[in-house]
Amino acid sequence: MITEKLLQFIWRFRYYNQSDLVLESGASIQIFFPGQLNPNQGPDFLNAKIKIDTTVWVGHIELHLKRSDWDRHAHSEDRNYQNVILHVVLQNDLTAETVNIPVLVLQHRIPNLLLEKYEEWMHSINFIACEKNIRQVNDIIWFAWKQRLVIERMERRSILILEQFQQSQSNWQELFWWLIAANFGLKVNAAAFEAIARTLPLKLVTRHKNNILQLEALLLGQAGLLESGFEEDYALMLKREYIFLKNKYHLRPAYEPVHFLRMRPVNFPTIRLAQLAQLVHRSSHLFSWVKEAASVKEVMDSLEVTANDYWHYHYRLDEPAAFRIKTLGKQMIENLIINTIVPVLFSYGVLHHDQIIKAKALRWLEETLSEKNSILQKWTNIGIESKTATDSQALLELKSMYCDRKRCLECAVGNSLLKGFS
Repeated sequence: MITEKLLQFIWRFRYYNQSDLVLESGASIQIFFPGQLNPNQGPDFLNAKIKIDTTVWVGHIELHLKRSDWDRHAHSEDRNYQNVILHVVLQNDLTAETVNIPVLVLQHRIPNLLLEKYEEWMHSINFIACEKNIRQVNDIIWFAWKQRLVIERMERRSILILEQFQQSQSNWQELFWWLIAANFGLKVNAAAFEAIARTLPLKLVTRHKNNILQLEALLLGQAGLLESGFEEDYALMLKREYIFLKNKYHLRPAYEPVHFLRMRPVNFPTIRLAQLAQLVHRSSHLFSWVKEAASVKEVMDSLEVTANDYWHYHYRLDEPAAFRIKTLGKQMIENLIINTIVPVLFSYGVLHHDQIIKAKALRWLEETLSEKNSILQKWTNIGIESKTATDSQALLELKSMYCDRKRCLECAVGNSLLKGFS
């Protein structure tokens, strides 16, 4: 079934038979320019240019599925529609004139193949609607569309980040501390880790940056992980240190519990908090070194932190385990760059209208390897590979914001494919 949105799409890109166009009045018509799509109130297309018989007209164009929709929507009484020069409809369901505006009917000029394909997509239950045809899209279209998708994703994320920026009293260092902590918690513990960071102002944490024991005590204590009765000396020291610091600063533990279930031991919150403590131990001015870094490799090198020696033999407090050095892995470092560092850097560029910073953030994505997850694996399965973080972020945005919402008409890939069916 044709929707008004599909009709607008067909009109905009001229995916209809344009030969020997005739109005309902019998006059011939030529379309020099179909108009600019109007996203606001008023006619669908603005500033179109047409020729009816021998007269050239410039004005607006309104589209409807049925001719009677003009009266049903009361356009004759709306001043926004006074400059409409053409009424384009799918079907003429009236036998008599109601308004003195030329009418062009497209019902028998739209290719059936295009309509059938669009209908198929709208009812598809596949991973993406166009997956049977997607490999027909050429590389030039893909390249340009991915660049646009990445920017859309960064701009969308910057809205949320700048809202949090206001919560931080407009302090980029504090905001970055919250978000990098959340990212260390991964998806399962992100909310809990951010809550922990919010209970520990960066100014307070920085005061103890030279003492790794105190940093761990603050983070593990605020996570509620130092409440047990321990036997090992290190765990007991952490607990004593935390009780002292908690009383000194009148700290209240985070309200979000941390979780261990269904996680690989290297991702246990104890390990991630110990690594986060090491990151602060190495550099408390976290956002400054990101903003000033010349390359993404420089940032990656700064993120190569290792939890202290106690954790080489533990995944949990007071529970000895086989020796394994708890270094922040390459995949986790790339995760931090993709999901925190680049978005925050881009948001900073948005707020300060700094195109150089924004370009640097996007360049770092291009220089970082693609993520790996189930969504990207499904893209690979249908022949669309992801090599860089630019690719992966673009494909994730495409899937969530276009494919899942069946926004095929607004997608460069969908547009290209539908053009082939017109």
